[in-house]
Amino acid sequence: MEVTRFWDVLPERAREALRREGVSVMIKPGGFLTREHTRASQVFVLRSGAAKVWIDRGGDIAILDVLGPGDVVGEMEAADGGARHASVEALTPVQALVLPAARFRAVLDAHPGAAWAVAAVLAERLRDANELRVAHFPDEPERRLAGRLLRLAARFGRPSADRRGGVEVRVPVSRQDLGRWAGMGRRSVARILAAEQSGLAVARNMINVRSPEALHRLAGDPGAGDPEPGAGGRGFPGEAA
Repeated sequence: MEVTRFWDVLPERAREALRREGVSVMIKPGGFLTREHTRASQVFVLRSGAAKVWIDRGGDIAILDVLGPGDVVGEMEAADGGARHASVEALTPVQALVLPAARFRAVLDAHPGAAWAVAAVLAERLRDANELRVAHFPDEPERRLAGRLLRLAARFGRPSADRRGGVEVRVPVSRQDLGRWAGMGRRSVARILAAEQSGLAVARNMINVRSPEALHRLAGDPGAGDPEPGAGGRGFPGEAA
């Protein structure tokens, strides 16, 4: 599975302009970049760390995505001026570039092709949402969970320390979070992971994909290659401010 990082597909001159126009901020774990239903007009580009995107419907939490370096937050509201559609909460310490929505739009307007970077991000998110929806009809919880794990591996994965071809995801995503993301209860997540314990392990702060083949099998794609470890976004992390 591949994910589209805004920073990766943004033209170089537009990246330089965002660096000039933006301000670097640090958000502690549990801090919010945005809150659902508010009308704050800021756009964030993550430089490091992880943040979960979630909504609250009558006390029930649904996770929409987990974002990492190179991802953008607030681009939809910058485009239509609407209220925040979801809350974005830091899972780890997050460093980000932040700038007003009007300034973000001005940078895109000034650099031909930059708006296509936003379009590419929205298109990829729509495809992922459609895939998750399809896995509900018929109900395929294993496929939904595997898709979320593949998405995490694509964004945050690093080769396992044992060098046996596995992938480690060092992001504090709990089994409850995985269930809220994949549309199932925590017990269902535990049952699926137990059935695949030789290939997958979820601890408090790390997911260990010992057998990428097992993950692809769960996703209903046994012929696919290994999940490519996350690149962290072009120019991130470690880039000078």
